[in-house]
Amino acid sequence: MNDPLFDIRGKSIVVAGAGSGLGRAVARALIARGARVTVADISTESLIALGTELGKDVLSCPTDITSEKQANALMARAAERFGAVDGVINTAGILRIAPALEMKEETFRQSMDINVTGAFLLSRAAARAMEGKGGRIIHFASVSSFVSNINYAAYATSKAAMWQLTRVLAREWAPKGITVNSIGPAMTETGMTVDYMSDGAFRAQALASIPMGRFGSPDDLIGMVVLLLAPAGAFITGQTLYIDGGRTLV
Repeated sequence: MNDPLFDIRGKSIVVAGAGSGLGRAVARALIARGARVTVADISTESLIALGTELGKDVLSCPTDITSEKQANALMARAAERFGAVDGVINTAGILRIAPALEMKEETFRQSMDINVTGAFLLSRAAARAMEGKGGRIIHFASVSSFVSNINYAAYATSKAAMWQLTRVLAREWAPKGITVNSIGPAMTETGMTVDYMSDGAFRAQALASIPMGRFGSPDDLIGMVVLLLAPAGAFITGQTLYIDGGRTLV
């Protein structure tokens, strides 16, 4: 029996960055729980593969979230197909690790553009689509918004900015009935981290920083996503909730 506190059946949810990694896992989990899902990604090829896997009832929309026009069009298509936009989940992002003195300026700017500007534009498009009826916005941040790993100048700065963006938008849009939260995973084994995790020294150092002694998995994050979308999460806003095996305690 479905617990009404955690029931998201029939909700229209947009998942940005759904083509791979955490976004793909989130989209699968929402569909399994009866949500009506719009999947978006900058990669058309990944969306085609995902659409084949998930079935015809899923709406696929190639989208670059750093384009305001495309972000607005995404929400319009989701609302047209499903009659509303009840929730938006942003898993889109890039991870670039390099010593600060060696990092290219372009790398830093790209990290801020995708991880911060993209989050802002997607949030604003979502808020416009939710005007008058409320809704839920969830970003995927990182423990890097809190801890200071070396060589993470671009990524950590962008995720710290997302932490504050979440707080500001939550306060600004609370009177509209729109909640804004972020989820902060510890190091999770996905396509975004695979190149770094293949380095034995990097992997060992990252694992040693997690008190529970293991890396995260996409399944560790699904419960928090459902909570923040469901009636049980109606009074939670402005928070970055760390799902990290104790990483932020170190």
